Amino acid sequence: MLPLQIQPGSRIPLYAQLRDQLRALVRIGHLVPGDRIPPSRELAARLGVHRTTVANAYADLEAEGLIRGHVGRGTFICGQPNGHLSERPAAAPLKPGPVRWDGLFAEERAEETLDRLLPTPSRKTISFTVACPPETLFPLEEFRRCCNAVLRHHGREILQLGSTDGYPPLREVLTAWLRRDGIVGPHDHVLITNGCQQGFDLLARVFLRSGDTVLLENPTYPGLLATFAGRHIRAIGAPVRAEAGVDPDALAFALERNRVKLIVLMPDFQNPTGTTLSLADRRRVLEIAERYRVPVVEDHIYARLRVRGQPIPSLKALDRAGLAIQLDSFSKLAFPGLRVGWCVAPAPVAERLRLAKQAADLHTGQLAQAAAAEFIRRGLLDRHLERMRKVYRRRMEATEAALERYMPEEVRWSSPEGGMCVWATLPAGLDAVELLVRARERGVVFAPGRLFYLENAQPNTLRLGFAELSERRIARGVRILGDLVREQWKRSRVRRVAQGNGVSAAVTLV
Repeated sequence: MLPLQIQPGSRIPLYAQLRDQLRALVRIGHLVPGDRIPPSRELAARLGVHRTTVANAYADLEAEGLIRGHVGRGTFICGQPNGHLSERPAAAPLKPGPVRWDGLFAEERAEETLDRLLPTPSRKTISFTVACPPETLFPLEEFRRCCNAVLRHHGREILQLGSTDGYPPLREVLTAWLRRDGIVGPHDHVLITNGCQQGFDLLARVFLRSGDTVLLENPTYPGLLATFAGRHIRAIGAPVRAEAGVDPDALAFALERNRVKLIVLMPDFQNPTGTTLSLADRRRVLEIAERYRVPVVEDHIYARLRVRGQPIPSLKALDRAGLAIQLDSFSKLAFPGLRVGWCVAPAPVAERLRLAKQAADLHTGQLAQAAAAEFIRRGLLDRHLERMRKVYRRRMEATEAALERYMPEEVRWSSPEGGMCVWATLPAGLDAVELLVRARERGVVFAPGRLFYLENAQPNTLRLGFAELSERRIARGVRILGDLVREQWKRSRVRRVAQGNGVSAAVTLV
């Protein structure tokens, strides 16, 4: 599904908005030659506009040489816009597609999905695109010693087939680690998974059938959307409030009017907005879920990356009705490539998940599990987390300071208490995809906000992932973005004035 959004209140004609967005999607590599775009009637119905609006946009793009229609076959992308970037070799894009679960686990998380949606930047590019731990700060020596120790003492055992539940020493040390935060109760069970994404897939297998409905935050991260879309699950969204997280009233409204089978939330440092749900709202969410008897899946993957403010108990720790299921992973804590995660669920649910996992992949690799268990047992994970929180705090503060210094006063951004991202909102009428096209030419890339929306996408939003960047590169990248936003905002204001005076904006700007 193309990330398109029409703004009826804009002075820019609807067909021009659509034409410019499609052109921008080709520039950034989201659409490439050979891609088929929706028929005008279908796209008009989805966007809620007249078919003529789409037809006019398509006519302009065909005149530019960007698309070509074939009778009986459809309309296809056939090149770059005439006069736009034609002299530059286009980066080979990584194309999105449905996640297929054919008994094997596809190692895909939100950031991998974004990698496929956006062209791969060069090493010199200042990339705010992903939210991952910096590989330059991986505790390699400590982890290598853990690997050597488990191979030396338990090599034959861990290189043999293992339990679907997970490597027993890892489950034991994880359970003790999680109990410190009240996450594992007396009736809960810990199941080891291949990262959080497999946890979501197992939950979809157990709880959902094709055509069922799940309730997600809007915006949310693309990896989750891909999981449910690949299984033909209907996803509906509850809006995320600025600085306050998902709206419990909207959640209750959605549950009242839809037969929802599963709720998926990220209460701590929500991706992409960075918001955190208050204690009162967490209790309200659990009360609403209990009223409608709908399980709540808590994505806890960023929760331990709090850099300021006071910790808030997780939904799993607050749950008294046995409806909360928590997913977590090492991916944001230390080693994304380790692919070791876990699910904490009531024992009957965990048993059903275990059977689904057994049918999928038998068990998670035991060498990775054993090394992770040793890493926790020696206290190295806690030590590493403490170090990384200090790093992320400095980088978050550097991002906020740069935004304050270089962005126009009309730009707004979130002030998260943890995590790896800042969510920014440009002035109304500006488009983050257009900004990305220009920023990429200056060596800076980021994730446009529209990639994260289920519905009602806000094209003037963007996500800045700062975790992998030094403070110096953060400042330089934000300064470049600030200059480009000012230019874009100035052009937009001139265009609006020109249109208000009945004069062609193109003539006025020349």
